Amino acid sequence: MINSLEKSCIEACWQCVTACHSCAKSCTEESDIEAMAKCIALDMECAVLCTAVAELLSLQSHYSRQFVKICAELCTICAEECFKHPHEHCQHCAKACEQCAIACNKIAA
Repeated sequence: MINSLEKSCIEACWQCVTACHSCAKSCTEESDIEAMAKCIALDMECAVLCTAVAELLSLQSHYSRQFVKICAELCTICAEECFKHPHEHCQHCAKACEQCAIACNKIAA
């Protein structure tokens, strides 16, 4: 049975996936796309990892703890990059990444 910490983390991961996809797409529409390259790349990587973590937690995988540690780290890095940009989509993504990192860290502890 999935406990409340795992359920919260799964939800945070899916919210982060959505925010990262939205941010990456919106970044491609900015006037200086070259300045957004790192943000786009991190958004895509973060979305992939958060998807995997949500699925592994749902499966109650024995490897979940290792993946949530990595996910927390990548979400923090993605949030830091997104916070560097003033765009609303970047700020929203950064906050979703922060929340996901917090949820992952609770499980990793």
